[in-house]
This record gives sequence, structure tokens and C-alpha cells, in this order.
Amino acid sequence: MTIPAPPAVLFVSDHRAGTVQVLTVPDGVRVGCLTGRHLSEHAGFLALPGGRVACVDDRRGELLVLDPYGEHLVETAVPVAGPAEHLACDPAGRRLAVTTGLGANGAPWSDLLTVVDRETGEAARVRTRVGEPGVTVLGGGDPLVVLRHREPGALAVHRFAGLLTAPPGCPRAEPHGRLPLPDDGHGDAQDPDAGRVFAATGEGVHRARREGDTLVEEAVIPWGSSARGWYLRLDTRRRALWSTLRGGPGDPSRWPEWTNEAWCHDLGSGRTVRTELGPGLVFRLALARQHTAFTRIHPEGDELVLLDAGHTARRVPLPAMAGAPRRGGTPWEGVQRRAVAASPGSDWVAVTRGGHGEVHLVHAATGDEAPPVHLGTPLDHGGHAVLRTRDDGAEGDPVGR
Repeated sequence: MTIPAPPAVLFVSDHRAGTVQVLTVPDGVRVGCLTGRHLSEHAGFLALPGGRVACVDDRRGELLVLDPYGEHLVETAVPVAGPAEHLACDPAGRRLAVTTGLGANGAPWSDLLTVVDRETGEAARVRTRVGEPGVTVLGGGDPLVVLRHREPGALAVHRFAGLLTAPPGCPRAEPHGRLPLPDDGHGDAQDPDAGRVFAATGEGVHRARREGDTLVEEAVIPWGSSARGWYLRLDTRRRALWSTLRGGPGDPSRWPEWTNEAWCHDLGSGRTVRTELGPGLVFRLALARQHTAFTRIHPEGDELVLLDAGHTARRVPLPAMAGAPRRGGTPWEGVQRRAVAASPGSDWVAVTRGGHGEVHLVHAATGDEAPPVHLGTPLDHGGHAVLRTRDDGAEGDPVGR
């Protein structure tokens, strides 16, 4: 007898209302719900083995491991420092690191870094450097925590074991290795197969490989454009890096004139492909079974853009948001946004409709749409979402999204 595979599940966080809902896809049946949980939208969701995800409750100061297929949705809760900025783990999914940053403040103020060993339950906090650092955790017999700093830019290397055994009182932890980086770094990725880390800057994608307990700098991967990427993601389906290149006016109030290109760099061949997405606001992306999904917000109409393996675009119109960004204002202050989610093990793509409490589900291969899911909370600011199947391999990207 063939046992049917567990369905794809969608985690949707309304970080403003303080809820996390878990829905089956595409029917939208709610199979789990947490209340009083205000997740860090910036740190996002981190894929772990077995369809699990990790995230950070910023109000309670807890790292959560959620298992949609287990007896209890919350598998683990460990105290961590906040506000959470970035979240990452080693390739085995055992050792995690959480950096702190801006939160609801006007400038970064916290220099605390928390490391957690999921297997033993141990955790420790140390002081590093103020400034919203990105983070990756390289695997191996002695895992390394790599912090990506800005102003001044650097990749700072710490031994995970040394951080975990730090004495109480949040002592300062000095890195045992550094590599220089431009001051405008924003976007991090890791290729576990090669022991490489990547950081997006205005110059291009800086890369470094692990040698022993330190990093060796390698050649920069150019954007090939006057625009730059602010987001970097590993494609576990074919060992590629993805980003969105944003160009156009520097004035945020002229965001409808921003240009956007999908940027894909194959790590095996070294070939880079750029694909025009259209003007407006495009940022994060999601990886479905055979497609890469982007949302584009623009005063003349929003859309979901689906690129297939040949980089051919399918465009699906999205219903307007009542509180959408408008001409003359910035696209991220006091306005509604969208989150996009997909799984390498599914063809379905989920897009939130901020302020309306809706999730729209589109089948990337056919363009078919399931009935919208109504969550019962507003999803102000668009919320955040991640889609998983139990064996989709998404944990091959060990950086929170």
C-alpha cells in the first residue's frame, strides 16, 4: 500500500497581531495556531530537517523550533537576546546563531549574539559589535560562526564551541579571524557543499571559503549591472545564488521608477543570468519546485512573477491592497506589503495581502489559483510566511529567510 505524502504546510506569521498559523496547501485548512507570539519578520524563518522551521519571538525573547508534523507545534523554546536581526544554523541544523539589531529603534543598539545547540539544549550570549550583523554558521568538526558587519565592513570568524562555552554575564567575544568587506554589505548566503560564505555588497557578491578555522577570500562575483542586490539566497535545487537587482533613483519616494532584475548565478558553471522583472518594489523571493517567485508592487498594479528553469516569466495579477505604497511616499513606512513563500518540494506559491488578512495560492506550473485563505487577522505590513514539505530539502539553505 502506498502511504500518501504529508501535505505541504504554510506557516503565516502576523507579527503585528501576534499570531502564527499553520495551514495545509492548497486547501487552506488550519492545522495549528499560536497566539501571543510576535515573530521577528527580519530574522524570518529558518528551514530545519523534517519540515521544521526555526524563528524568533521578539517580544518573549525566545528561539522557537516549530514542527508541523509532530505531536506539539512548539518542539523547542530557548531564550535568546533580542531584537532578532538574523538567524542561521550549521548544515546539520543543530547549531544555531541569532544576531541582534535595530528592532523598533532608530539605530542599532544591541551587540548581543546568542548561540544554541539544539541537541544538548545549551545556549550562551556574548557581546560582539553593534550594527545589525548578518550571520552564517559553517559546519565541520569545529563549526564556525561568521558575522557580516557593516561600517566598517568585515567578515568576522568565531569558533562556535568557544562562544557556547563563554562564561555568564555576556562577555565580549573577539573574532579569531577577519576579512575586509565594503561598508554596504546586505545579504548573506552559504554553500554547505563547498564550505563557502557569500555577502552582497555594491561591488558584487563577495565570497570566501573555509580553510581550517579561518576564511580565505576569493574573487568577487560581479552583478553585471549598474544596479545591485540587497538580498541573497541559495537555490538548493541546483546550487545557484539568487538576488534581485534594484536600480533607478536613489530617492525612496520615487520607488515606482525603480528597476528590478532577477539575478541568478550558477555556482557550478559560473554562468550568470539576469531577467527583467519590471518597475516598482521587488525584494524577497521564494523557490518552488520548478519556479522562482517574486512579488512586484506598483501603483499601476501588483503581480506575482514566476520564472521557470529557462528564465521565462509567467505573470499573475494580484488584487490591490488598500494601504499599498503610493507615489511620493516611501514603500516601507506605514504601508502594506506582501510576503511570498514556496517550497522546493511543491508547485504552490503563497502570497500575502497585507491589511486584508488574505493569502493567495497560485500553482506555478499551471497558473491555477486556489480560493483565497482568510486568516482572521489583518496581516499588517504583509506578515511573513514559509512553505514546507517534510522532505523538500529546503534545509540545505541554512540561513533564515
